[in-house]
Amino acid sequence: MAGIAVLGVTAVVGIGLGVAKADAATYATPRANAQFDYQIGGAYQPPSGVQVVSRDRKAAPASGLYNICYVNAFQVQPDELSWWKANHDDLLLKKNGTYVVDKDWNENLIDISTAAKRTAVAAIVNGWIDGCASKGFKGVEPDNIDSYGRSSGLLTKSNATAYLALLASHAHNAGLAIAQKNTTELGTAGKNAGLDFAIVEECGQYDECDSYTAVFGTSVFDIEYTSSGFSKACKSVGSSISVVRRDVDVTAPGSSTYVYSAC
Repeated sequence: MAGIAVLGVTAVVGIGLGVAKADAATYATPRANAQFDYQIGGAYQPPSGVQVVSRDRKAAPASGLYNICYVNAFQVQPDELSWWKANHDDLLLKKNGTYVVDKDWNENLIDISTAAKRTAVAAIVNGWIDGCASKGFKGVEPDNIDSYGRSSGLLTKSNATAYLALLASHAHNAGLAIAQKNTTELGTAGKNAGLDFAIVEECGQYDECDSYTAVFGTSVFDIEYTSSGFSKACKSVGSSISVVRRDVDVTAPGSSTYVYSAC
């Protein structure tokens, strides 16, 4: 097996189920084009053949698979808003005293506009990342990197990448790989901040897959929510990256809306 240098460490390709690179002293990324399942809406027994699965940080990892821990690192889950307001109201983004909210998901944006605030937020989120590591997850997926585009001009891409660098360093030290979630406009900035692979939504539907593979090669995991997007992604990149179709609410089997396919 060939050795490759990643982030200054020599790692070995092809070790273990669903693993692309590994080293006794560092972290492992998921094997490119391994069959994937996206379970952030609820954990369940993965379909046959799945080697890589993403689950919410509050869930347990799936036994025997490469597990990615979903963390909402740039916005606040609605059921956690009261905790943030009570303990870290100064870290919730405000414009003229009014909270800035992603109205599509009813999620308050987190304020990462200054180095001091990024450090304070990272201290919280890095605690979650440590929890992911202690549960046995192998990777972490910080969501809503692109919240700066919904920030009423208060946040920038540079704010996001500076914050990502804090999370990436901590994740690596905790033994976890870290993903870029969506956000084609990052270009190589996310990888330069330390991100290892990409988890993307509907790159087939919106003809964006090449933007991710140009940066991360075949280490891209795509979720499509429509039959047309799934068909396009399978035809264009399905032979080289992992492509799955899920229902938009990422429900579990037994739900009337549950959908799972892979190509």
